[in-house]
Order: sequence, then C-alpha cells, then structure tokens
Amino acid sequence: MNACLCTARYLLVKAVNLFLLLIVVLSCAGQQNIATGYAGKNWAAFAGDDSKSRYSTLTGINKQNVKELRPVWSYRSGDFSEDTKTSMQCNPLVMDGIVYGTTAALKLVALDGATGKEIWRFDPLSLPVIQELRVQEGIKIVPGVGYWVNRGVLWWQKGSDRRVYHSCGPYLFALNAATGTFVTSFGNGGMIDMRQGLGRDVKGLHYNSTTPGVVYKNYLIMGSTVSEGPTPAAPGFVRAFDIQTGKLAWVFHTIPQGGEFGTDTWKDESWKTAGGANAWSGISLDQKRGMVFLATGSPAWDFYGGDRKGDNLFGNCVIALDAQSGKRIWHFQTVHHDLWDKDVPCAPNLVTVMHNGKKRDAVAQVSKTGYLYLFDRETGVPLFDIKETPVQSSDIAGEQTAPTQPIPVKPLPFARTSFSEKDVTNLDSGARAYAMEVFRKSKSGPAFTPLGEQMTFIMPGLLGGATWSGASYDPTTGLLYVNSNDLPSLYQLIKSDSGSRYPVKLTGPNRFWDTRAYPFISPPWGQLTAINLNTGEFAWQKVLGEFDELTAKGIPPTGAPNLGGSIVTAGGLVFIASTQDEKFRAFDKGTGEVLWETKLPVAGYATPSTYMLNGRQYIVIAAGGGGKMLTKSGDYYIAFALP
Repeated sequence: MNACLCTARYLLVKAVNLFLLLIVVLSCAGQQNIATGYAGKNWAAFAGDDSKSRYSTLTGINKQNVKELRPVWSYRSGDFSEDTKTSMQCNPLVMDGIVYGTTAALKLVALDGATGKEIWRFDPLSLPVIQELRVQEGIKIVPGVGYWVNRGVLWWQKGSDRRVYHSCGPYLFALNAATGTFVTSFGNGGMIDMRQGLGRDVKGLHYNSTTPGVVYKNYLIMGSTVSEGPTPAAPGFVRAFDIQTGKLAWVFHTIPQGGEFGTDTWKDESWKTAGGANAWSGISLDQKRGMVFLATGSPAWDFYGGDRKGDNLFGNCVIALDAQSGKRIWHFQTVHHDLWDKDVPCAPNLVTVMHNGKKRDAVAQVSKTGYLYLFDRETGVPLFDIKETPVQSSDIAGEQTAPTQPIPVKPLPFARTSFSEKDVTNLDSGARAYAMEVFRKSKSGPAFTPLGEQMTFIMPGLLGGATWSGASYDPTTGLLYVNSNDLPSLYQLIKSDSGSRYPVKLTGPNRFWDTRAYPFISPPWGQLTAINLNTGEFAWQKVLGEFDELTAKGIPPTGAPNLGGSIVTAGGLVFIASTQDEKFRAFDKGTGEVLWETKLPVAGYATPSTYMLNGRQYIVIAAGGGGKMLTKSGDYYIAFALP
C-alpha cells in the first residue's frame, strides 16, 4: 500500500512538472534565439553568436582554394565624410540571404546578399528625437566619429514577427526586418529612450549604445557608451528590456548604489555622482545556464581618481549576472582604480577548455593591457594564476593609487607591457635621435606606471593591446586569435585652470608616432596571436600588416596599427582586415601563414561576417577607413566569394 502511494505521488508530481513545462514551452512558442549555435548559413548576431566566438562552421572557402577568392559585389552608401574622418565599424548581420549593416552616417541598410543591391534603408538621424538631442540638449552629433559610431544590429523573431533592433544616440529602434519600418508595438511607436532606469537625470550627457545586446528569453539585455570624462558622465548601468514591448525589466548597477555590494570601494560616497564603468563593447550569453557576461570600462574620469578614491567596483571588470534577474553571480576586476583608460574593451569569449585533464566551460577575456584572463564560467575562479603585484604610487596631490594590480602569470602578455630605451625605434637615425630625446625627458616604467607632472609613457597605449573587436575562438582546437597593437601613448597631468572641475588636466601628443605615421617604438607594431587556451601557451604569433614602402626597402614586415576583428572558420582560415595598410587577409589558422590578401579601397576597421547563400559561401566586410587611424574614409560593403 505504501509503495503504491509513493508511486502515485511520484506520478502526480511528474505530471505537474510536465504540465508546468508545457506552459513554459507554449508561452515561448515560435520565439527563436538563433544565435545560440555557431554561425553557418547565417551570421545571426554581433560576433557571430551569443558566445562571441566569431566562428563559422562553413568550409566552402578553405585553405586549398582561398587564393581564388575575389570581390563579387560592392555597395556604397554615399554618406561618408573625409573632413570629419568618418569610419564604419559594423559587423554585419546576415539572415536568410539579407545583409543588415550600418553606414558611416548611422543609417541601417538591408542588402541582397547575392548582389549587394539595397532593399531598404532607415535613417535615424533624420528623426525629430535625434535632432532634439542637438537642439534641446546641446549634444554634438558627428556621425561616424567618436561616440557616434555603430558596430552592429540585433535580430529577433517570433513566428512571422521578424525584427531588427538598431540603436542611435540614447534611442533603441525596433524595425520590421522586411521593410525597415517601425514595429509600433515596441515602446513609443517603435522606439525607447534607454536613459530610463539610471536613477539620475543624464540629459545633455553623452549616452549611446554602439554595440548590440543579447536576447535571453523575452529580455533584451543592453550596455551603453558614455563619457569617461573629464566632462560629467552618465553611469554605465546595464539594463534588460522586454524585447516585445520595450518595458524596463531589471537594472544592474555597474556603480553600486547605496547598500549594495561594492559601495565601500567608492570612498566618500562618490558612487552617488560617479559615471562610466559601462559595458560598451557587447555582452556574452550562456543561454543554457541563464548567465550573461559583461566587460566594463573605466570609471570617469579615467585619468584622475582623486574624487573617486577606492578600487571602484565594477569598473574594469569581467562580471557574470543571472540573465533572468540581473543579480551578480561573480566578478573579477582587472584594474583597480583605473588611471590609464584600461577598459576591458570587448565582450568575453565563452569557451570550453581541457584543464588539468578535465573539460571546463570557461570565460576568456582579452584586454587593452595585453593580458588574457581565463575563468571558470560558473564560479569565476581563474584557471591560471593571477598575482596581485605591487605597483608604483602617484605623485599627483589628492590621488590615491591602488597598491597592487592583478597580473596573470599565464598566458604571457600578447603585447608589450612596458617601453624602455631598448624599445626605441632604430628604423632610421633621424627618427631615433628625436625619439631618444623625448624618451629621456619622459617617465617610463613597468605596467601601471601612473601619470604625473612629467610626460609619462603608457604601454600598451590607448589603442591596446586588444581593442573593441575582441578575439575569435575555434571550438575544435581551443585556439583563440587576438589582434593587438604594440604602441605607446605619451601623456602628462598638469595643473588645470582656476574653476575647473578637476585639479589637473591631461595633455600630451597621445600617439608617439612620426609624421609618416611610423611609431617611435621598434616593430612589431601590430600582431595576430593564436593562444592555446588548454595550455596557456602561444601556438603562434605573427606580424599583422605592413608599410609597403618599408617592405620595398628590404625591411621585414613591421606590423601596422589596427582596429577591427577576426573571424575563424572550419575551412581552416582566420580572416582579418583591421590594418592601416588597407589590406584584407586570410591566415592559415594552424600556422599563421598568410594564404591570401587583397587591397581594399579604404581600410576595413571592422569585423567581417561570412554566410552561405544558394550553395555559395561569402565573406563580407565594412570598409570605411578614417577614424582613429586617420586614413582616408569611405563607405563600402564588399563581399568576396569563389568564382
């Protein structure tokens, strides 16, 4: 009798559980998250998928035939500006043969993936709400420059409801994927103001979202781009919105608010007014675990912290959140009390590694500091040792530097972390003589040498190390590919004018380059590194880019300053443009050998995408030049395929 009763209870519980599961399934019926798997036919998300792998399973273009790759279509938007040096940084979305990309002037265009023919375009800058930012709030809008760039859009569908989400300024727009018209059921007639839920008035302050978010169940989880000073800055809180209605669902305070964990890392209650600490470069999602992973920027102002004493959580952090509630699960701060603009510049890669003989789901984070951090995905425990290392203190009155900084023991840094006399250029005697004169008058030291009244080198400089483009990851080999810069920046802090917000101001040339754009540091100036995440060792490291005139003189390729990312494919290739030399290359992913390269009309400071259409594989990239590299600007999307 007791056994029968237990069996009956078991069957009842099982039936109830199945009923509840059915309710969940029915409530989500038709709703698809097509970004959970690696890219194949489609490039369904920014960076290819939710894990930010930038990996494609396509093999049509491979090591054996890539030398035959050629351009098959080109699209020009007609809205670039050479005067303002506009750039295009978009990683285009590709769904069912339609390419969705943004232009230099932030228009969203839908293109036929076979021909490049424009299907529709949406111009957010023509909308009254954007014009009001300029007129009523005094915000300077320079499309394709600075805060006013875009790195991609987001796809969502439920049944026949197929949408593309595009952001411009503080506004997020929901558009019909077929027509480019507003989905009026979202927010206020198809748009929301993302400044809601910040707990303070940020009108008149820079507030943008340059990189698309991720979708978990019915939540669209978004980061933001805000000022990092010295002007007042909005806080970089992360929010979740209902993807169908635009209603705010939850907020994670990247600057903890009263009583929350981490407020004690902001002395004198500076958390009340501090800004920055924003997830500006994308968000990664583990759909199965219901976890999102953020990488945050510096607190504002990012070169002086006398008004924000303490470690300043959650600035410069890798953070894991519960995607349903926004509650923190774990975090790791890569820079305490940042004074060098050492943002964690890109969303982390969600990877699987063999560690001590066991398979571990992990989080890999590349950084502007040139270090790679590897954490257990569920706990945040580092898989390789990270040591808190004593660093120099500041001589600026009122500043309190952190006494230590976390430095990974393994892997080794993929970019140089200091600049010494032996690193000064020797390409020609004139350049070296000038560089040595500046070097001897300036301060240089190991990583995390603080700025002061004397000109001081930051190494790597403000361009990294790694950049916002992040790294690509091959799940079949455990190799991670990261492009980086080996370029020092040069700054000093001097006394500011009376009545200024801060007691010091930043000055300096920033870039330690000559008039030919050759850095005053010895090559390599840009590199592509393959790191084995299973062992923490480099598989290979190659120069990325060259200056043709130097190569013609017999100087080995130097590498070149670069911005823009790589993708890796099952065809055995790593594709990357990104370099000042305006070339687009394919590397053998196993050896680092360059197997193919072509000259673009302007540089491709963006991450390419790949897709399959009618049995043919394509590679498409935005080529907009300009930007921080100051090369000529343009307005191209160019697709390549085999004959």
